[in-house]
Amino acid sequence: MENVIEFHDVSKEFKAFSIDNIDLEIKQGYTTGFIGSNGSGKSTMIKLMMNLLQPDKGKVSIFGLDYASHEKEIKDRIGFVYDSNIFYGSLNLKDISKIVAPAYKQWDNKQFNEYVNQFELPLNKSIKNFSKGMQMKASIAIALSHNAELIIMDEPTAGLDPTFRRELLDIFQEVMVNEDRSIFFSTHTTSDLDRFADYIVLVDKGEILFNRRSDELQEQYALVKGSTDLLDRDTEAHFINIERSQGVFQALTKDVAKVQTVFDNHIVIEKASLDEIMFYMKAAHRHGLND
Repeated sequence: MENVIEFHDVSKEFKAFSIDNIDLEIKQGYTTGFIGSNGSGKSTMIKLMMNLLQPDKGKVSIFGLDYASHEKEIKDRIGFVYDSNIFYGSLNLKDISKIVAPAYKQWDNKQFNEYVNQFELPLNKSIKNFSKGMQMKASIAIALSHNAELIIMDEPTAGLDPTFRRELLDIFQEVMVNEDRSIFFSTHTTSDLDRFADYIVLVDKGEILFNRRSDELQEQYALVKGSTDLLDRDTEAHFINIERSQGVFQALTKDVAKVQTVFDNHIVIEKASLDEIMFYMKAAHRHGLND
């Protein structure tokens, strides 16, 4: 099995939003960052992956299996980490583990307790009294304690302070030491992905703009700065999207060598961050431009 998640021509329509004819392949054994602004379609696609929504058209496969025939097997192999507490607030972690454990064939209580100790979580304290960071650690402990092969996370670092976000990302890196495990990480905070994402998927208004290796993105795309006097119909063709302000421009390109040849030393070329790539690609998409 090469792909852990596959969308084949998937469409889902709502009153004010839709995703249309989506094709998506998420490779097994890697960390994939799923980025896009709020309202871009990330949560809808995650709900389709989790079978919380069903497509109007097309097929969603997890581990090469479909939910219609293999729902229990698929969910037994998935760990899900949400951006807020999904458990009954009055229950403590010990009670929650007793409720959750029978749902999974490979639940490992010893491993669960090891994560609880590692994360310094109280077993007998009501989860409603946990901080957001503690609730997130509890979700991760549960997700990792049944040997899940695929960890799906929806905005897991939202609202967390930078110190704890760093700690959380270190935990994810430890998880990926096991090469058979895959992480699908949805976020609109691209800095979370700079350190450990192998692939990046960018979605905007229900469309996949790219699904690329993160190192390829960093190598291929660059920011170009220069005088607007350098721009005309021919030179503008070398850029994905252009911003102009007070006689200077800043633009994204995916052909650095060509830009250097055309503009020579009249421009400045800088490495583009993932956040900048997302910004310019979204702007081009919304203006109907091609990259």
